[in-house]
Amino acid sequence: MVVVDTTVPAVVDVLARARPDALAVIDGARRLRWRGLAEQSRRFADALHRRGFGAHGDPAGVEPWRSTQDHVGLCLHNGSEFLVAMLGAFGARVAPFNVNYRYVADELRYVLADASAGAVVFHSDYAEAVAEAALAVGSVRLLVQVRDGSGGPLVPGAVWFDDLIAGGDPTGPPVVASPDDRYILYTGGTTGRPKGVLWRQADALVACFGVPRDATSLAEVAAAATAPIRMLPTPPFIHGAGQWVALRTLIGGGTVVVPEQPDRFDPAAVWRAVEHERVTSLAVVGDSFCVPLLAELDRRHYDASSLTVLLSGGAPLSARVVEALLQELPTVLVVDGLGSSEVGGQVVRVASNGTAPGAFEANLVTTVLSDDLTRPLEPGEPEGGWLASAGRLALGSLDAPVATARTFPMVAGVRHGVPGDRASRRADGTIVVHGRDARTINTGGE
Repeated sequence: MVVVDTTVPAVVDVLARARPDALAVIDGARRLRWRGLAEQSRRFADALHRRGFGAHGDPAGVEPWRSTQDHVGLCLHNGSEFLVAMLGAFGARVAPFNVNYRYVADELRYVLADASAGAVVFHSDYAEAVAEAALAVGSVRLLVQVRDGSGGPLVPGAVWFDDLIAGGDPTGPPVVASPDDRYILYTGGTTGRPKGVLWRQADALVACFGVPRDATSLAEVAAAATAPIRMLPTPPFIHGAGQWVALRTLIGGGTVVVPEQPDRFDPAAVWRAVEHERVTSLAVVGDSFCVPLLAELDRRHYDASSLTVLLSGGAPLSARVVEALLQELPTVLVVDGLGSSEVGGQVVRVASNGTAPGAFEANLVTTVLSDDLTRPLEPGEPEGGWLASAGRLALGSLDAPVATARTFPMVAGVRHGVPGDRASRRADGTIVVHGRDARTINTGGE
């Protein structure tokens, strides 16, 4: 069996042809169907291509920590523009990367310079900071500004997002993406400076974006896109947790719902969206999101009867909060997952009414390596080790060969990704995660 090795533009095209009138994104009063999402992303891709952005060499022929493509930074809060720009960048063979809109000026300059950003797409709220940072970074040659509620004017030298889209060809640029084209995800800087994690596009589609691991053709990918879910991701798309949930929803056949306050976490706005849009799945970030969501439910009644799944990732979800969620929402399935920028999803545990959360269940490519990184631990071994994954992994860290070698060691002849989480294996094969063995540095108001 040959597993499909494809590209984001190819997946977008096949899904748009298979379900052109299916609702892809609910963004406030806007309703974007698959036909419109695909056309806007193709227009964005063509606009980039006309301005000279694209691939400038064979991505398969360079070291895993290098990129042969132009890079576009997305400094945007959640919304359809983020998804259009991200999908469109892939279509132009440009590698998109996330830019945290909470960063202060020095942090913005660092990330844009570290990524050798050629373009930045940003909401008007962040125009002044982005423009100032871009002036200090010689590689930036295109600024694309997205209108928002701030009413901010167009910064000098920038182009409005809507005008850029309108000037693009709806059929897209005359280029063909490669499965080896890059996707870049910048870490939050919790263990040092933010770093750009480089993924092969075809690997990110499976490990991060939800293409079935056993799909052998694009037709199978389209046939599997039947999940009738409405997913509201509360994490920002500028983090992997938000991005991946949104793209998994789209590729799985669901609809992404954006609440009315997309630039910040507003529990009341979340519950209003759940009630009004009949949201079936809600993605959150651990206790830090769930505690205020529960407090808002105590303050006011909302009709959350449509909700069937609450998915948490990116931060711990305590047993106490899980119990409170199930008491308040007894028909909801609580799914607690853990993953990382370097390897995608790794372990998950599930709780429902009457069933407490158990140990983490690993997926088929997750294991625990010995402390010296020489072998996988057997179930029940008393010593702890490193949570690790094999299979489809990131390639490395952008322009960082030493960090790449350290994070992706060869163990027993197999390449593994070791993000830095300590773990052990129980006799039944389940995994206990002990935490990250590194300093944590909070930046940019995170």
